[in-house]
Amino acid sequence: MTAIATDPPRSAVSSPLERAYARLGVLLIAPTILVFTLVIVYPLLAAIYLSVFSIYTPTLQGGFVGADNYVELLTGKAFWNSLRVTLIWTVGTLTLQIVAGVGLALLLHQNIWFRSLARSLVLFPYFLSTVVAVLVWKWLFNDLYGALNHGLMQLGIIDMPLDWLGSMPNAMIGVILVGAWKYFPFVVIAVLARLQTIPENLYEAARIDGAGPIARFWDITLPQLRSVLTVIILLRAIWDFKEFDLLYLLTGGGPVTSTQTLSLLVYQEAFGLNQMGQAAAYSVGMMLVMLVFMVLYIRQTKEKA
Repeated sequence: MTAIATDPPRSAVSSPLERAYARLGVLLIAPTILVFTLVIVYPLLAAIYLSVFSIYTPTLQGGFVGADNYVELLTGKAFWNSLRVTLIWTVGTLTLQIVAGVGLALLLHQNIWFRSLARSLVLFPYFLSTVVAVLVWKWLFNDLYGALNHGLMQLGIIDMPLDWLGSMPNAMIGVILVGAWKYFPFVVIAVLARLQTIPENLYEAARIDGAGPIARFWDITLPQLRSVLTVIILLRAIWDFKEFDLLYLLTGGGPVTSTQTLSLLVYQEAFGLNQMGQAAAYSVGMMLVMLVFMVLYIRQTKEKA
């Protein structure tokens, strides 16, 4: 019986040109992989490695302690107190950002005479240097000559100056207000861009049906904004959760540890107490918490795709 020769599948055959394109693709993506490894993979593996040692920061010398740093993380109060503070800060500032951002975006979407100027000015807090913004707000919060205390006393709301950044709960309220003011323009721009894509005929049909402004917002605007708001909330939650410079410059985590977030705890442990190993364990714990937000964000973007 004569064997019938069959050609190999087309997918199994690669021409020299296809192999050349494959090598070119690997060559083009190699720099990205290298940068990703140096910037993300190596620091992550280094942090995990350091977290099982007791490392003295100035000399980077120490001994192997195994899981002792993680036992201290789970059983000590420092991590859980900072996690609680971080969640309060994140939820508080994120809530104000969403409320103020959506409200201002709805206002700037209207046909008002100063709309172009207002759209430009609303970006000012977001682009302003954090150091400059903190210096201005610390002047406003000053308990002796601050404009905020002076204005509240003139209005009769308070009888004597408040120590905004040196006592609780004023310190937490203060950092939440500054954080919301600094980052709400991101929400404004994202929501405003989505508002401009909502078909006007939906509003016309709602007006014909007798729906008022509030009904149109709940029945048309808010459902149309739901997808973009989900992404905004997840992104801002990730960024606010790891916020460091604004909190460090405003209160440094004080009074005592009342505004000490996880980022400040890692910094204090590594460079204040010179315990790099314990700081690495705290940073790994912080990463695991943030991983929850990242998974939610990735799932949301995949669903939209």
